[in-house]
Amino acid sequence: MPMTTRQLRLGPWGAWGRTAAGLTLGLAVLLRPAPALGVGYRLPNQDPDAIARGNAFVATADDPSAIYYNPAGITQLQGQNAQVGLYLIDVGISYDSPTGAHVDNQSSIQPVPQLNYVYSPPDCPLAFGLGIYVPYGLSVDYPADSPLRTAAISGSLLYTTLNPVIAWRITPKLSVALGPTINLSEIQFERGLGLTPGDQFKYKGEGWDAGFNAGIRWQPVERWAFGAQYHSATTVDYHGHSEIYPYAPPPYYPRTSTGAQIRFPQFAVGGVSFRPTPDWNLEFDVDWTDWHSVREIPFSGVPLPAFPIDGLSSLMYEFGVTRQLSRGYYCSAGYFYSEKSGPDSTFNPVIPDANLHLGGLGFGHHGRRWDWSVGYQFAVGQRLVANDTANPAANGTYHIFNNAVNLSVRLRF
Repeated sequence: MPMTTRQLRLGPWGAWGRTAAGLTLGLAVLLRPAPALGVGYRLPNQDPDAIARGNAFVATADDPSAIYYNPAGITQLQGQNAQVGLYLIDVGISYDSPTGAHVDNQSSIQPVPQLNYVYSPPDCPLAFGLGIYVPYGLSVDYPADSPLRTAAISGSLLYTTLNPVIAWRITPKLSVALGPTINLSEIQFERGLGLTPGDQFKYKGEGWDAGFNAGIRWQPVERWAFGAQYHSATTVDYHGHSEIYPYAPPPYYPRTSTGAQIRFPQFAVGGVSFRPTPDWNLEFDVDWTDWHSVREIPFSGVPLPAFPIDGLSSLMYEFGVTRQLSRGYYCSAGYFYSEKSGPDSTFNPVIPDANLHLGGLGFGHHGRRWDWSVGYQFAVGQRLVANDTANPAANGTYHIFNNAVNLSVRLRF
């Protein structure tokens, strides 16, 4: 059973409002995120300075978004730092079938907010942080009458993380950090079954799980810094219901209690930063995601097979540069290459995964108390799927072009 994705409806946070944890996130994050295409269903873009640098940030990690990129970096901050960001992305996917049919996804701008707070007490080797971010997510919507309908129509995946961390500056040159992650998730999807003309299978579920992240940063000399971070895997058991429209004969029913399970893989990043002068910072990172551990998405309560994934562990190669200008201004540029994370045999258009080239540009300003930054990112890729045994209707050529802007404001006090 394929999972599909749809633009998330913000509303009043839906399922989150029925739990205390969800209410906390709903108050802290004023927009419900509608995350989109990343590597697989991962969303690695969490800060405008980082995305402008091709996400090469693990060794620099010098603003509150380090809670995600490398929590050990928060020991570089002083006092209290609060940062609010918003990632806006327009996902463009077009499909050409072997018979010549053409389909475009129903694109719209999707918001993904971030909130980070760091407190570094004076004369103390410890720093404390709290982040709320979206490390995984998908949102894609295809026309209901497209040739892809029996593989995918629409749906969404939301995965929001609440992440407190503690960082310890062991020496002036070496810091480490660790923190738990509390992860709330909701999925919705829709596909055609092919039992009756125009039929649709819809599923909605919610769940949560806990994990952790950790980081280390070492700067032996002023010019060179090294960093690494790790996010643990989690497995979310979803509880919800499925429906079929219009009527379908047993064993399918109009509304059925249905469970699902999705594994969110571990990932790790390592990198090195070089500062030839105080005005320049160049960094190169390698980012690994363990998609190989993600084999399928099983369902319970309905007579449907598991959704196969058969993931392939993949790498992202990231490079970025920042140039300090006069009067507190700076600019950045970067590039990264993201490998595909799944084979043709289980490809599904709701996870339109491909080898991607991503470029970024950014601009910002450091003030006495207030900082701001803006980053632009584009992604281009193409994939020819010719041997999809799990979803034969998905065979064809996929073209991907995404545009994204990330904005943030930071207050030091």
